[in-house]
Amino acid sequence: MKRQDKAKKAAALRYKKGEDHAPVLVAKGKGPVAEKIIQLAREMNIPLKEDPKVVELLSALELNREIPPELYKAVAEILAFIYRMSNKAAAPPPPIPPSPPTPL
Repeated sequence: MKRQDKAKKAAALRYKKGEDHAPVLVAKGKGPVAEKIIQLAREMNIPLKEDPKVVELLSALELNREIPPELYKAVAEILAFIYRMSNKAAAPPPPIPPSPPTPL
């Protein structure tokens, strides 16, 4: 029977518009390294998205390289999620509607 590796895994991507042609894998790891990646992301208020299948694919790539075209769709979905989360966090709360007048 095959033993499953239960250590947490994490990967971090960077995308600099105008500089990168595609997102770049800037960090990856499992166990304590993954925990450190997650901790740093939280400290920097970077939204996190859990996707074990994508992190497994990213873990096989070389660091500081652009992701291959085969991963564009999967990574685009993650970036869209992060964009939505970032905009939600940055948006001001909706205005509170005025209270109805109190009868005299």
